[in-house]
Amino acid sequence: MEDNLKTIATDGSKKSVWSWIPSLYFTQGIPYIVVMSVAVAMYKNLGLSNTDIALYTSYLNLPWVLKPLWSPLVDALRTKRLWIILTQLLMGAAFAITAYFITPGENFVAYSLAGLAIVAFNSATHDIAADGMYIIAMSEEKQSFYVGIRSSFYRVAMIAGQGGLVALAGILHTSNGGDFFAAWSVVFIGIGVFLVLAGIYHIWQLPKVELDNKNISFKSIVDDFIGTFKTFFKLENIGTHIAVLLLFRLGEAQLVKLAQPFLLDDRINGGLGLSNAEIGLFYGTIGVSALTIGGILGGMIVSRDGLKKWFLPMILAINIPNSMYLLLAYFTPESSWAVGGAIAMEQFGYGFAFTAYMMYMIYITKDSGKYKTAHFAFATGFMALGMMIPGMPSGWLQELMGYTNFFVWVLVSMIPMLILYKYMNIDPEFGKKG
Repeated sequence: MEDNLKTIATDGSKKSVWSWIPSLYFTQGIPYIVVMSVAVAMYKNLGLSNTDIALYTSYLNLPWVLKPLWSPLVDALRTKRLWIILTQLLMGAAFAITAYFITPGENFVAYSLAGLAIVAFNSATHDIAADGMYIIAMSEEKQSFYVGIRSSFYRVAMIAGQGGLVALAGILHTSNGGDFFAAWSVVFIGIGVFLVLAGIYHIWQLPKVELDNKNISFKSIVDDFIGTFKTFFKLENIGTHIAVLLLFRLGEAQLVKLAQPFLLDDRINGGLGLSNAEIGLFYGTIGVSALTIGGILGGMIVSRDGLKKWFLPMILAINIPNSMYLLLAYFTPESSWAVGGAIAMEQFGYGFAFTAYMMYMIYITKDSGKYKTAHFAFATGFMALGMMIPGMPSGWLQELMGYTNFFVWVLVSMIPMLILYKYMNIDPEFGKKG
């Protein structure tokens, strides 16, 4: 839809990119990381079983699976600037409400999950609007130059969430006499306040640009969506493409739901018995840093040699390092260096290989013409589905097998993707720089 629209600047002054790109993508990262990762640590602290944690937090992927369904409305109705500000304010309110329900009681799980579901829906909508703002507010040259900046601040949000927030909950737990409910309630209130302040800040700092969409009718939105849907499923080899999107991270989708519970669980239960502060350091800071370095290296290698040459090695790179958790479960080391190093190696492999996954989504949609952006959104929906479906039963499998056997199963989960690789056909030149 946006291909046939022109951008209109409604303010005479041009905002400095540095006044809104860092804040926008840091703010975009925080709610996603909280819903997808921090919530896992929180529910483990609050006493839920691994079965329930994996099932419930996997359901929270659903808005990212379905966001292509309402992305045309976000594109066509009002402005992306308004959507960004509105969703930030709503997420702030949702976090504050969720904090109220993080109290001991039989309904706290249902109410807190409802609050996080509201956050997830608004976060997925915010993603659509923020990425749209990035595209329409800057030239293609600026988009290319600042893509590293936006990615960096998103990574900073990951460290702040998986590292800082989890560690902060541990500090508050210690200082208030061992009450994790009160600790996490305070953390969520803080997140809510931050998002409200971010929304207020962006009222003044987001550039006032919009698409000239005044003549777009509801019928044209529906027709455009139907066209997108039909053409996506008519893409060449779409069955293979969808299978790759669903299977590439099959092992990682299960591991990510049990990594933090394993690190937090007592040694008598097969875990490593780490504190929240140690989780924040090893998993949220060192791990995310290694993931970032792996992603940068992966991008450099693919741009040099092309996607085809490195796709099989990257299938191995996203799966083989999962053996680090098998070694941790088998030997249960007490050395911080051993634990931190193992987590860093697994996260490095994931970051390195994820480059191939992202490039493959671009490869799928490279010949989509005017539907390229919409088709890419559909691909991201299948990407989220590939995390959601395997994640749902992963906690039940772990409790059935024990941690050691579960991590063996995670490694075995690479086999379907290795078989599928034989049926893939990637242009050897795709992805090479120049």
